[in-house]
Parts: sequence; C-alpha cells; structure tokens
Amino acid sequence: MSSKIKFGFLLAGGCAGCETAMVDLSERLVDALDHLEVVFWAPTVADVKYKDLEDMMDGSIDLAFIDGMVRLDEHEHMIRVLRQKSKILVAFGICACLGGIPAMANLYDKEELFKEAYIDSPSTENPDGIFPQPQYLEANEFDLTLPKFLDKVKSVGDVVEVDYFVGGCPPHHEFIGKIVEKILSNDLPPKGSWITGGRSVCDVCKRNPGNRSMMRTSIDEIKRATDIPQEEKCLLEQGYLCLGAMTQGDCGASCPSVNMPCRGCGGPMPGVKDFGAKCIATIGSMLKNPQLAGDLKKKYKDLRKLFYRYSFVGSFVDKTRD
Repeated sequence: MSSKIKFGFLLAGGCAGCETAMVDLSERLVDALDHLEVVFWAPTVADVKYKDLEDMMDGSIDLAFIDGMVRLDEHEHMIRVLRQKSKILVAFGICACLGGIPAMANLYDKEELFKEAYIDSPSTENPDGIFPQPQYLEANEFDLTLPKFLDKVKSVGDVVEVDYFVGGCPPHHEFIGKIVEKILSNDLPPKGSWITGGRSVCDVCKRNPGNRSMMRTSIDEIKRATDIPQEEKCLLEQGYLCLGAMTQGDCGASCPSVNMPCRGCGGPMPGVKDFGAKCIATIGSMLKNPQLAGDLKKKYKDLRKLFYRYSFVGSFVDKTRD
C-alpha cells in the first residue's frame, strides 16, 4: 500500500489563479509530490473526468483543495461529490472561502446580470435577445445542455462542511509552501479554522509606524489609489483606505510594498465575523473629524464594493438580500 497522501484538487467558479500559485512553488512542489499522489485535479491540470471522481470510493481521498466560488449547479454537485470522497477538505483561496470578487454579483439579480452581459455590453450584438439556456434541442435530435446558473454566488462552506480555510487572491506561493509542510507534518489547527500565520498585513508591513517605533496619526484626508503616495509612509495615515489592519498578512504585505492599499483578499483576522463591518469601524475610528465621512462617501460611491470586495458572501449585507 502506498504511503503517499492521496490528493485531489477541484476548480469551481474561479480563474485558476490559485492553482497557478501552487505551481509557483516550483521545486518545492516537486519535493512535495514525493509525499502526494494526485488522484484528481480537474479541470485544469489532469486529464480526468467528473465521472472518475464520482466512481471513487467514499473517503478514499486523504486531502482535497477546492478553489473558486459556487455559481453553477455543476459546481455545487461536484463540491458535494468531492466532500463525500475526501477525509479533509480545504477551501483554497478567498473565492472558495468568502466568494471573492465574483460575489459582488450578489448585489444584482440574475436577470440584471444576463441583460448586462448579453444585451447591454458595448461589445455584444444580440438583436434577438438570446440568453444561454440550460437545455436545448437542436434539429429535434440533439439534446444540448449547459450548467444551470444559480440565483446567487455561494462559498464552498455554504454547500458542504469545510475543514480548513486558506485566504488570498491567490494565496501567496511562499505561504502555500508552509501550508503544504503543515499538512505533511500533521501540524494543523482545529477543524473549521483558517490556516494562517496569525499576523495582519499591518503587522508585517514595513510602512507600519509601529514597526518603526513611531506613533500612528489620524486620517485627515481621503485619497483614491489613483493618487501617488509618499514612499515608506503608512498608506492609511496618508488617507488611502488600506484594509491591512483587518486582513491576514500571510502575503507578506505584498500590495502595500508596491504602493497599493490592501483590499482584504487574505481574509479576515481570526475572530472577525463580518469583515466589512470591522473595516468600517476601524477606519471610522481613525478619521480626524466627522466631515471626512462625507468626503469618503463622495469619493467611494458604493462602499460595499470596497469593504466587501472579497468577503461579500456570508456578510450581514449579503444576508439582507435573502
């Protein structure tokens, strides 16, 4: 009997960036493969079919990753199948964990989305107003099918029980290496936990005044990311809405290091139930005067798309649409 860990990977409604990040492990991935037997990796890497997974014995996969959110009934079905076949299931990347950017679609209903995509978009010519159909009979002979478009975006945890969560868009390849090492050495937190180093983006950011023995100051101006920030100085103090204080910093503060404010793709710090609400409370407490709140609303027309950019599924705002 093989001593290798049987490993599976499923791409749901994602861009495959999380899988690319894993491949970016390079030689470290090759070393890990000495301990892993890839039994399923679809649809991006291995030439396997969904039926191959359905035919496997329940619990025969030791460890499985799912990246991407749930948008189609096909995603929902395959996630349920993989859960049934796997002993440990990991939601890998922020789309799988909290819906990611695609979950912003939940601000609109299905009819609005289809109209924008197939009627109103500038590059679309569709004079007959034809929309994709789940089922179509061609020439009274060929029964053609497409996956059904669900009413709203879901996370993997909305469909099945998830053992571990990993944030990032995508997860940083260096941290993926640490995750693989933790899994291989069975050094994992309690089930249901996020696998994280436990430090926020601010904690690991070189711009953090605290990391340079300096006092933090209040925000006295609201700026957009199109403005050019001062080098080295904290972006939040300069008025850029950096969400690093609320976000897991397993990326090593990659975005602030290149003058881009953190937008929260790492996922919320442990204990935070609603990421956007935490952002509003934290940034609101740093505004120098109440007038800046009005300036904030003028410069950011829809704050939901800022504070919930990666975490809309499961938020209080999302639940109000049920």
